[in-house]
Amino acid sequence: MGTIPQLHPINPSPLQNPLTTKKPRSHSTTFSILKVAETQLSASLPPFHCLNGYDEPNSLKSVKIMHAQIAKMAKDKNSDAKMQYLITSYLIFGDFRSSAMVFFLGFAQNYLHWNSFVKEFTSFGGDPFEILEVFCQLHNKRVSFGSRVLTIVLKLCANVRVVWLGMEVHASLIKKGFDRDVYSKCALMNFYGCCWGIEYANQAFDEMPDQEGLLWNEAVLVNLRNEKWVEALQLFKEMQFSFVKANSVTLAKIVQACGKVEALDLGKQIHGYIIRSALESNVWVCNSLIGMYSRNNSLELARAVFDLMEKRNLSSWNSIISSYTALGHLHDAQKLFSDMESCNMDPDIITWNSLMSGHFHCGLYREVLILLQRMQAAGLKPSSSSITSGLQAISELSYLSLGKELHCYVVRNGFSNDLYVGTSLLDMYVKNDSLTYAQAVFDSMMNRNIFAWNSLISGYSFAGQFEDAIQMLNRMERAGIKPDLVTYNGLVFGYSTWGRNKEALSMIHHMKVSGLTPNVVTWTSLISGCTQKGNFMDALDFSIQMQEDGIKPNSATISTLLRACASLSSLQKGKEIHCMAIRNGFMEEVYVNTALIDMYAKCGSLASAYEVFGKIQDKTLASWNCMIMGFSIYSQGKEAILLFNEMQEAGIQPDAITFTALLSGCKHSGLVNEGWKYFDSMKEDHNIIPTIEHYSCMVDLLGKCGYLDEAWDFIERMPITPDANVWGALLGSCRIHGNLKLAEIAAKNLFKLEPHNPANYLLMMNLYAASGRWEDVDNIRDLMGVKMATLGQWNVLVQKSQVCHQLSQDGQMAHHREMGVNSNLSVLMTTIPKIAKKPMTGCDRYLLEEKKKKKEILSYKFKQSYLYSTIPVGQPKMEYRIINKRRMDLDIFISKKYDSILRPYSLFLSHWVGFPFKFDRICNLIKDKRLILNC
Repeated sequence: MGTIPQLHPINPSPLQNPLTTKKPRSHSTTFSILKVAETQLSASLPPFHCLNGYDEPNSLKSVKIMHAQIAKMAKDKNSDAKMQYLITSYLIFGDFRSSAMVFFLGFAQNYLHWNSFVKEFTSFGGDPFEILEVFCQLHNKRVSFGSRVLTIVLKLCANVRVVWLGMEVHASLIKKGFDRDVYSKCALMNFYGCCWGIEYANQAFDEMPDQEGLLWNEAVLVNLRNEKWVEALQLFKEMQFSFVKANSVTLAKIVQACGKVEALDLGKQIHGYIIRSALESNVWVCNSLIGMYSRNNSLELARAVFDLMEKRNLSSWNSIISSYTALGHLHDAQKLFSDMESCNMDPDIITWNSLMSGHFHCGLYREVLILLQRMQAAGLKPSSSSITSGLQAISELSYLSLGKELHCYVVRNGFSNDLYVGTSLLDMYVKNDSLTYAQAVFDSMMNRNIFAWNSLISGYSFAGQFEDAIQMLNRMERAGIKPDLVTYNGLVFGYSTWGRNKEALSMIHHMKVSGLTPNVVTWTSLISGCTQKGNFMDALDFSIQMQEDGIKPNSATISTLLRACASLSSLQKGKEIHCMAIRNGFMEEVYVNTALIDMYAKCGSLASAYEVFGKIQDKTLASWNCMIMGFSIYSQGKEAILLFNEMQEAGIQPDAITFTALLSGCKHSGLVNEGWKYFDSMKEDHNIIPTIEHYSCMVDLLGKCGYLDEAWDFIERMPITPDANVWGALLGSCRIHGNLKLAEIAAKNLFKLEPHNPANYLLMMNLYAASGRWEDVDNIRDLMGVKMATLGQWNVLVQKSQVCHQLSQDGQMAHHREMGVNSNLSVLMTTIPKIAKKPMTGCDRYLLEEKKKKKEILSYKFKQSYLYSTIPVGQPKMEYRIINKRRMDLDIFISKKYDSILRPYSLFLSHWVGFPFKFDRICNLIKDKRLILNC
């Protein structure tokens, strides 16, 4: 299409190029009756229909003949109908220019006709630019137009962003003296607000000497269209002080603004104004009130407005349903959905999208996909929003095959060029570790925003493919897209997750050099990556460095640091982080509270964990699960069951994690009947299909309680293939009860599933040694060598007060008090047997004869260093916390227990590999309550 011809020369505009760089807004103002720019709502006229007395034209030539006949006739009362019929005929045969010509020369003075004409013009595929071209041609031919036609043209210029033609029309209005006309002024305000900026629109309003009601309404709406919510609300207040009445459109829009800025009190006041103005029955106003109240978390008031509505349209139902889904009230939303169908109101795509979005934000990803299928079954074609929700749900569920199916649907239905769908596809493949497909999707995207670049760079970074990530970063810069904080934060997290902290710090330095300021998300990414890698001490050190740089932690930082403290069993440091959370006002954050419960539980302070749990006002499922697991860890299965009952009474529905915690509590407490009860209730009462974790807990429960035959039958009847956890639980139980037959079956499967795990070989070697089958011990040792299942490096972290000591397998910790260590070890090894009434030779590590074991105990270098770490040096009543990342020998635990009796200090032992013996056997040794075992 050619450019729009210019009008005759007019006085040059005082604005010369100043704001030509302003980007047009993504949405346009719709034309309507007498409102110039959305100042009134009214029903549009019915479409044009055939004119009586004329034959149905069958070609463009016959339309032109009919046009000539009408032009020769004198005007009468049917002239407008003839013009309508003529315009429609031209549109049917694709002559858009002639239809616009008839409109301008026929009856453009009538706004009602203008509204219908533009609507029908575009419905036939006409381009609004052609209307402006016809106007310019007529104007250049000296056709004189009145203020209403110029106002209409100005509106169209605003919609299609024809900036300089709009300026010329403004000049023409001034020349003809129409610039004081209220409708022309409203059109000018709309034009300047859309094309030049809100400041010029407000200036046009201020220049009007007589600010009538229509101008006030338009001034408020122009500010709202430019998302100047606060300014619009202020104008609305001034409008009331000027005793100007707001119309229904302005009230509907200003109520929405109250929702945007969360001004609940002001919204209530406007609601009162609506009632006084007798507009409470207006459907559009009520729909806006529903949205405003829901945005301000006042769902009861939103529902009250909905229930009081005499007439409800589809938007009314969508507003209330989306309000419930947005706030997580999915059950009520589903009920409203059913009521909607019972009222013969068919849900549209917006209804379904609201339900899918709500289920996604509540973590119900499978339900999102079910809703997508139901929507298609109802005969609706998914929109880009529907597909985006489906892809996001697939990303969380890691359903790669289903994601590929949806990708095919995207290609078949022409959504490939949709930016949001393409970005969601890319993200889905990245989260499913399919970087090859992700790269292919990225390369096929016609338009790429920065989110697409960041997603792929983060994907490569998280996968450890840093060369590809840096290549994409360089490619991004060559494409003229400047990396932002999200780009670098993804790289920082990736480097730290893979233990490359130096590169992560280097990336932070590069951010500063490039002009970006690392924020709290940057440092939290670094800390979180270290925590996931297991570099907990580094995570705590980086938190100190973050605060030294003047960055205050947020709730995510606090939660991550608490997880690090929990992994280190560093109670004192965890308490410090707790204080930090209180000072920064994060105690209302549910994630922080859940992390606090987990930290205190893993650090042996179950009372503190329960205290934090009790102070949570709105307990989420995660909070209940964490507290139940805390009780389960410390063999308080009955307390875990009581808490589970409280959770159900509170109306919280359990999930699979809840039952994992419950079964763990039953396992540690030996509650066989209760374990069976809750395992059976999963599917029967809660429709939760047991996973391999639940089956593993049941095998462990039955086995450790001595029901080995039942455990074996249970494994044989499992509907899913047993994994290493199941066989490991059975082998551990066989080690406790000395069942060599079942142990060999379990070990055979474990050697296939985990050929490089040394713990499985050691358990069988101990079993054979206990039975005196030394030849089989040698065979397992040889097999262990063939499989290269080495024990690796043993590391023990010992915390004395605020100082942490790292001990290795060799006990290599040079210290000036090493001689004292050996001396104290000898004293302790001779004192403990007198208390225990028998030598400590029940060690899993030593597959030796009984006489050699005692000598081996004294010469075990690792234990010497281990003992050194717990010798109090002139500081009575101290607490020592020992964290071992490998299985610890039984005699080490016993020696520490008796040492704590002989010496005035408290000891906490924690490790992450299960005991090869009954937990109760250790608990019975604890008489003075100063030894806490966390297994």
